[in-house]
Amino acid sequence: MKLVVIESPFKREALKKYLGSGYEIFATKGHIRDLPQKGLSIDINNNFTPKYEDVPDKKDLIEDLKKKAKSAEQVFIASDPDREGEAIAWHVANILNFDKDQNCRIEFNEISKKAVENALLHPRKIDLKLVNAQQARRILDRLVGYKLSPILCKKIAPKLSAGRVQSVALKLVVDREKEIRSFVPEEYWTVSAFLKKDKHQIKTTLYSYNKKKFVPKNKEQVDLMLEKIKDKQFLITEIKKSKTKSHAPAPFTTSTMQQDALNKLGMTLTRTTSAAQQLYEGVEIEGEGKIALITYIRTDSVRVSTDAQNACRDFIREKYGDDFVPTKPNIYHTKDSAQDAHEAIRPITMTITPEKAKKTLTSDNYRLYKLIYERFLASQMTEAEYSNVAVNFDCEGYGFKVNGKTMEFPGYTTVYKEFVEEENKDGLAGKLPKLEEGELLPCEKIEPEQKFTKPPTRYTEATLVKAMEEKGIGRPATYAATITVLASRKYTQKEGRYLFPTPLGEKITEYLEKFFSGVINVKFTAHMEQRLDDIAHKDEDWHNVVSSFYEGFENLLVRAGQSKESLKEPPKETDEICEKCGGKMVIRQGKFGEFLACSNFPKCRNTKPIEKEIKKVGKCPECGADLTERRSKKGKLFYSCSNYPECKFMSWDITTGEKCPKCSSPLIIKGKRIKCSNLDCDFVKNSEEIN
Repeated sequence: MKLVVIESPFKREALKKYLGSGYEIFATKGHIRDLPQKGLSIDINNNFTPKYEDVPDKKDLIEDLKKKAKSAEQVFIASDPDREGEAIAWHVANILNFDKDQNCRIEFNEISKKAVENALLHPRKIDLKLVNAQQARRILDRLVGYKLSPILCKKIAPKLSAGRVQSVALKLVVDREKEIRSFVPEEYWTVSAFLKKDKHQIKTTLYSYNKKKFVPKNKEQVDLMLEKIKDKQFLITEIKKSKTKSHAPAPFTTSTMQQDALNKLGMTLTRTTSAAQQLYEGVEIEGEGKIALITYIRTDSVRVSTDAQNACRDFIREKYGDDFVPTKPNIYHTKDSAQDAHEAIRPITMTITPEKAKKTLTSDNYRLYKLIYERFLASQMTEAEYSNVAVNFDCEGYGFKVNGKTMEFPGYTTVYKEFVEEENKDGLAGKLPKLEEGELLPCEKIEPEQKFTKPPTRYTEATLVKAMEEKGIGRPATYAATITVLASRKYTQKEGRYLFPTPLGEKITEYLEKFFSGVINVKFTAHMEQRLDDIAHKDEDWHNVVSSFYEGFENLLVRAGQSKESLKEPPKETDEICEKCGGKMVIRQGKFGEFLACSNFPKCRNTKPIEKEIKKVGKCPECGADLTERRSKKGKLFYSCSNYPECKFMSWDITTGEKCPKCSSPLIIKGKRIKCSNLDCDFVKNSEEIN
């Protein structure tokens, strides 16, 4: 029996179809060895040596893996095909005491029969350059997080965190907000003239005066123009006819998929990431069982395999006809800064159409699969062709224009239309009536409109991902996680589609700009990404990369630590008197929230919790008294009986006060359901009557 080690157990069923009975599949469920959660665990004085340990809650899993590996005739490590996956493979190999030259590593960009079988035929050594690039990233992030976060906690507020990439992404949001606040709107006017030709009305737009670009800045300029052109005819001075083509967009990368999913489908980064992961690992399809539908989802490449390209062209030819198939296949070029380790995100097979998959897919999975499928299909189709007519008019030296655009051949737009923020642009019309140069047209009406310049638009999740990619901050696997952590820590908030920095987020950015601008900035962070790429591709020593970073970072840490400057909120005064010294009590912020402390600290160290109105939730199943909401010393929420200490019932969930009819355990409220608190009991019912 041969053993195949993977990361996610959700891949197992799809892989079984292609591996056969001679293979056993074992899932590590992510990392099984890592830096400990507590403590720096990096020996800075010993060339930044990391101190890895087996993940504590996976000790039984690791023992099971060792036993299975020992009895297997061959072991293949098939963790994800990226740097983190390579690092996981390296940790697995170390735990199993594999030789560094052992050909144990296999990888596949998609879970398909051909890809899996080909991977098994070509096992390789673990790529230490990729491992070291990931190891360097992990160490850099640990150094920043564990050295910088305590300073923020000391200087601003408890329980704060900073990150090498996270803090730069936050800075982008804060800087955009500053631009918006400082923006001074400027007045300008647009002028539309509606001309008549036979039964047609043509809307034209003012664009020049005496053959120079002209945008009225105030009403006086508009009134002067209106006076001059009143009751005058408009002369057609030029008609330009042209043919234009629009090329199909490239297939999706991680970031373009995330952007389109938000813009077109309204799916957040979290929902998009979750749906994409399921489509990659395997979903249930009627008549097929559980199979994977798309290729690997963390990529910055637009490259596709020749086989996939040819299969797509054949599908287009059969469904849409030869006119929709380009003479030569469409080739897209990945930008220079991309890792280009994998193909673009595409369907594994064109035969499973979105319509075929729809019946068994969730709504999010179906809509995202349809988007990916149609984008890839469009990427291999012919260009869309348009006829364009640009007509210029003159009236007393004022130039007006209109552009007519009609589609001659739809090409790729038959299946996919790109998202455009502002589709109705001034001066753009559909098909125009027949016009000739030198012709005079009467004006039916003129509509001037006062406008003001607008500040930059706030980031959405999609545009922040785009900005991070363009500026070289982070990598495909980190975009969603970075933006999600900013929201979860309440450094940013969302109103509608747009991201705002919270006051706390702005305060953090202000402090980091003052003391750590040398490392927490866009340019330096992008430079470090390039250095990490150099480790992966140019065999640069990772110790040197980390050392060069830490040398400057350490100086900034010392400077910040020595500074007495603080952005902490001053204690809030209260009317309560300290019973120990008679001083006033103040509200301070602690690790687990607000508490009362004597204002005479440190002479008087009296502290006590703030007595808040007890929140009553649910009923105690033991004595029927009210259940109250409380917090543990570590800040964790729990529920206990209001009759304490006479009744010592407590629960991590809200209880209804009733017992389970099956096993007599307390019933708890979970969302919109009532279920038994006993994990071995399956009793559950709807909670529509809870209100």
